[in-house]
Amino acid sequence: MALVVGRNAGIASEQALREPLADWVQLGDRVTARRPAEDQLASRSPVCPAVVSLRYQLADLLMPRLGFRFGRLSLLLAAGGLGLMGPRAADAQTASFDPNSVLANPAPASPLQTLGQQNTPNEMNVFQPGGAGAANPLPQIFRFGPLQFHPSLDYSFSYGNGLQSGLGNQQSSIIQTVSPGVLLDLGQHWALSYTPSFQFYSSDQFHNTVNQAFALTGGVEYADWKFGLSQTAGYSSSPTVATGTQTDQTSYGTSLSASRALTSKISADFGLNQAIALAPSYDDSYTWSTMDWLSYAFWSRLNAGIGAGGGYVMVQSDSRVRSVGANNQNLDQTYEQLQARVNWRATDKISFQISGGFEDRQFSSAGSSDSLSPIFSGTIQYQPFKDTQISLTAGSSVSSSTLYLAAQQTQLTSVGLNLNQQLFRKFSLGLGATYAETAYSTAVAGGSAAAAAANRTDDIASFNVRLSHPCFKRGTWSIFYQYSDNTSNQRGYTFASNQTGFELGYRF
Repeated sequence: MALVVGRNAGIASEQALREPLADWVQLGDRVTARRPAEDQLASRSPVCPAVVSLRYQLADLLMPRLGFRFGRLSLLLAAGGLGLMGPRAADAQTASFDPNSVLANPAPASPLQTLGQQNTPNEMNVFQPGGAGAANPLPQIFRFGPLQFHPSLDYSFSYGNGLQSGLGNQQSSIIQTVSPGVLLDLGQHWALSYTPSFQFYSSDQFHNTVNQAFALTGGVEYADWKFGLSQTAGYSSSPTVATGTQTDQTSYGTSLSASRALTSKISADFGLNQAIALAPSYDDSYTWSTMDWLSYAFWSRLNAGIGAGGGYVMVQSDSRVRSVGANNQNLDQTYEQLQARVNWRATDKISFQISGGFEDRQFSSAGSSDSLSPIFSGTIQYQPFKDTQISLTAGSSVSSSTLYLAAQQTQLTSVGLNLNQQLFRKFSLGLGATYAETAYSTAVAGGSAAAAAANRTDDIASFNVRLSHPCFKRGTWSIFYQYSDNTSNQRGYTFASNQTGFELGYRF
């Protein structure tokens, strides 16, 4: 059974919250891992010792307001929240694009994986990871029996314009981030990571912050069943497209999954998902959902399945006024989904992972009607040459609108094209282009000004380029550039941003 708790931010996180956990781990030497087509949340910037003066004192980050945030986070963790997505050492690639983030996205980090998962490639993927041994051939320094510690340090420096500090208020700023992290491998089948990121702005229109990320993942096998667990938690504060200003967000995610083979051709996957998203001065949401699949393997490189699921979203408003109605109006939602999917490794050089269907969402607020929406996700991987990787991704997902308070529902549709090319053996060049449309709407009937404000549409186009090179055996440096252009039909949310910088990272 699969359970995921986290912030609904973009297609990747939305799918991660609603589909069963696809990574399975066995207790024996044989480990079967099936990774979802979508990337999961959260990635961290590469690091290295600071070579540029931070111009800020660490005491700025230890203000009482941040102390309160840490206290609340610790309390929630003690109550059962765990984990954040921690990065593993990976080859530099094109940065993943988050349509809700104003800041340039850092270098991508794979979802937290156990050593067993790393060493068990997915036959459906053309782009295979090298495995734990291949990715880090140097001697493991911090090993204590079955435990392995992987400390890391990342530093990034960037300059950007068009950064939203408020509606219609765009600023230029230097942004420096220092991210010391640690990854703990608990044998072959469990992994835990924690990464705080100290972020400094040169503009006084933004406040310095300490973002945090935790993650725990693992699994076991019992009889014919395979069980998986993923727990994440995180805190971030950054300029956000949905709000048009720097926004504090705390998220928790839990994922439980179970699967078994019913026959030599037929298998079943079950998932339970929980998502908690907290944002002061906005809405808090608590999502519980399930998505269950029945799959048929035509042969080893082609399988298809049909899935059904649903969920309940509890929305607690922290705003004094919502356009959809009075403060005491019930903002909760329920939904049902029916989907089909196909995974096909057509040749050694190309693969297709496609799913799609419909979602029917009901709203508890008075005067609301149901919303029937198409949902889909797809990834095509193509490797024409050994050192060339091309991927095309597309998707559409629906979620509650907890940051843009005028609306009840958010539908995000996007398409992206990425190219990764190895140059002269040591250099890695990544190019990416993405177009996304975010449609906010309310299910409350009527032609009021408030209802008109709820029907907001944002179109964002982004291009990024990154050049990376390994250094000092365990380190990596990168330089990057990203351009983003967001056009909105509501005043104050339109912006254009150019951001460029470099990143340094070192990890064991």
